[in-house]
Amino acid sequence: MAVTIIFLAIVGALAAVLLFLVSKKFHVEEDPRIGLVNEALPGANCGGCGYPGCSGFARACVEAETMDGLFCTVGGNDTMLKVADLLGRAAVQAEPKIAVVRCNGTCEARPRLNQFDGAKSCAIAAATYGGETGCSFGCYGLGDCTLVCGFDAIHMNPETGLPEVDEDKCTACGACVKACPKMIIELRKKGPKSRRIYVSCVNKDKGGVAKKACNNACIGCSKCFKECPFDAITMGNNLAYIDHNKCRLCRKCVTVCPTGAIHELNFPPRKPKTEAPKAEAEA
Repeated sequence: MAVTIIFLAIVGALAAVLLFLVSKKFHVEEDPRIGLVNEALPGANCGGCGYPGCSGFARACVEAETMDGLFCTVGGNDTMLKVADLLGRAAVQAEPKIAVVRCNGTCEARPRLNQFDGAKSCAIAAATYGGETGCSFGCYGLGDCTLVCGFDAIHMNPETGLPEVDEDKCTACGACVKACPKMIIELRKKGPKSRRIYVSCVNKDKGGVAKKACNNACIGCSKCFKECPFDAITMGNNLAYIDHNKCRLCRKCVTVCPTGAIHELNFPPRKPKTEAPKAEAEA
């Protein structure tokens, strides 16, 4: 018994010495700036920056020659200014973005044709069938996007059956974008005073088919395309799309859309049109 104990003690001691020598042999000195940058980051580890957690992003910032292409979506410009100051580099400013749900197929506009009794998961539903309504492009309403959000910034509206984004909480990490199997969630510029305009539809069917499936669908009529004075709207696959980099928020496209597929958010109420005096009208 004593011999066994002594033998195990010797083996343990030799293993400890071997591990110590190996650790010294292959020890890699880490740049201390990585730790400093990591402390300056919000610590959300959301992956919105494109790197595996804040530590991976911190390492990328230290090893990169410039700050181009590096941005923390959670911390925003303030955090990137701190990081740039720690590294003695020029910070790259970026316009804040926010998640936008590009589906307006509410329960009223897009009535159900059947009922899904499977697992309450958009990914599973998308892999098995086209959905409970006549629109195979729209939201399933099962809430995969709400489950992956680490900031409690997106919730399902029980009345409309659609997800809604909380502007105060959304960090544009992109987790909901990746989770949506129908690709109806998009990261767009938050816009001045949080004002933005976008086409809330991704239905690529022809106008008559899309309108039959959903009253709020884009029917590809091109009226918005013709009305836009800034070439911010393109037409493709029977669907209009607004480029948020070109849009000047004039709202002319909103007024000509016959189905209300173009949404305007956080704008002041429109001024009512005043009728011209009768004499002027006759003249």
